[in-house]
Amino acid sequence: MTRETPTTFARGLRQAQTPAEAKLWRALRSGRLDGLKFRRQHPIEPYFVDFACEALRLVIEVDGGVHDDDERVLKDELRQRNLEALGWLVLRFPNVEVMARLNDVLDVIRDHAKQARP
Repeated sequence: MTRETPTTFARGLRQAQTPAEAKLWRALRSGRLDGLKFRRQHPIEPYFVDFACEALRLVIEVDGGVHDDDERVLKDELRQRNLEALGWLVLRFPNVEVMARLNDVLDVIRDHAKQARP
């Protein structure tokens, strides 16, 4: 049995992105948000985060309805605490918010980026 490499796994996640992730990625990619470089499905061991700006140690997670389940909420909280313990700031946005109010989401990201800039 062949084990999938992290690169192959991340590639699969990028190809299976949700419409909300695709919409946010169009706004973040290639430095479109204030010149910040974001990566999508970025590995931060042992996780793969939806979006990460390494320069600011900023993670952005876009959550669909599956994240409303009580068990998933607990897993997300543990994941977030672990990422924060590694020095990352984690911002979470529901899919519906990204789809309906992208400019507001980008404003929140900008505000956090300004505070995090060295």
